Amino acid sequence: MNILFWLLLALSILLLLFILIIFSKLTILVNYYHHNDNDDLKVELRIWFGLIKYKKHIPLIKVDDNSPSIVVEDNSSDKNVKQITPNDMLTNLQNTKEMLKHVFGMHVIVRKFFRKVTIKKFEWHSMIGVGDAAHTGMATGALWAVKGGIIGLLSHFLKLKEMPQLTVTPHFQAVVIHTQLTCIFQFRIGQAILAGLKLIKFWKGGKPHFKSKANISDEKVKSI
Repeated sequence: MNILFWLLLALSILLLLFILIIFSKLTILVNYYHHNDNDDLKVELRIWFGLIKYKKHIPLIKVDDNSPSIVVEDNSSDKNVKQITPNDMLTNLQNTKEMLKHVFGMHVIVRKFFRKVTIKKFEWHSMIGVGDAAHTGMATGALWAVKGGIIGLLSHFLKLKEMPQLTVTPHFQAVVIHTQLTCIFQFRIGQAILAGLKLIKFWKGGKPHFKSKANISDEKVKSI
């Protein structure tokens, strides 16, 4: 009886702890700082009002001016020209349809989860200068447009608890790119687990079943 009692007690504690974790809110703090080629990123995860924390700090990311660039090779020669047959077009259309079906299904799951994510704080302050007053003004306007578009997307997919604080300061005397982004968003751990399980179930059947030209030919033979 004593063993059974302690076993039931342990299971009850584990069940209570699991339920507590599911309904607990995970708060993620992101602080990003950029100045010219130097970046600093800090990410902090909190649950139970900061009782449990996890911090990740990337102190410095410097862009190497001598790093190799990405080269896209264009082999547009007569030897590489291929004829596109009706079978090729039909295969590509069916494969595209299969991919869109999977992407759309995954998008629905992710979008439903995003609607449960709350942005508690969003601050984005920037300073930009390109060395010319006219070009700096144009760059400032373009940056305002980019920020406005991003805020529009965030407000469409997530829940904004407070109005975002955005500033763009032009610097007409020097070439400078300076920005600082602070974001705090929150969601329940159980909601993230549920979304993950739905994604696993969605992809349980494997990757999209793409068809080859041979499959299309076989289907035509069967239909005849």
